[in-house]
Amino acid sequence: MAGLSETVAALAAGGVVAYPTEAVFGLGCLPDHPDALARLAAIKGRTADRGMILIGDSFEQLRPYVAELDAETEARVCATWPGAVSWVLPARADLHPLVTGGRGTVAVRVPDHALARALCTELGSAITSTSANRSGSAPALDAATVSASMGEQLDAVLDGATGGRTAPSEIRDAISGVTLRPGAPA
Repeated sequence: MAGLSETVAALAAGGVVAYPTEAVFGLGCLPDHPDALARLAAIKGRTADRGMILIGDSFEQLRPYVAELDAETEARVCATWPGAVSWVLPARADLHPLVTGGRGTVAVRVPDHALARALCTELGSAITSTSANRSGSAPALDAATVSASMGEQLDAVLDGATGGRTAPSEIRDAISGVTLRPGAPA
């Protein structure tokens, strides 16, 4: 298991890491490193059409991946952060298809988990956030489970506790207002 600085260094070098979030451990890499994205998808056994959530320490870290928003939409989205609400927003046209799932949208969140935000703060970048498990298996709830199941394939497993939520983040579409995946109560 790794500390924050070791995990940041692994990400900066183009690695794939696991880290705690509000409910489960997530897998992360830099969203603009195609080799790391492909490696993450292979580790999970994830199909390219699924897409990945991006997390950052603020909307400013997420802005480079999102198409320009009107002030009202941006205010509505930012009012829920930090929190366990991911928003589907129009994506920049050049965002990698493994992040968008081949759609013109991207899901983004500023997590309500201090260690996940600190990871982005120290790195100075947003990262991907998809549950730390092989597709179809239960998500890992602790660093020991991640290490045992896929640790040899990862560059770091950040030691820390999840935030205690019982379900993954809620996902809402910012344009339509529709809830695409309900979350657990806080």
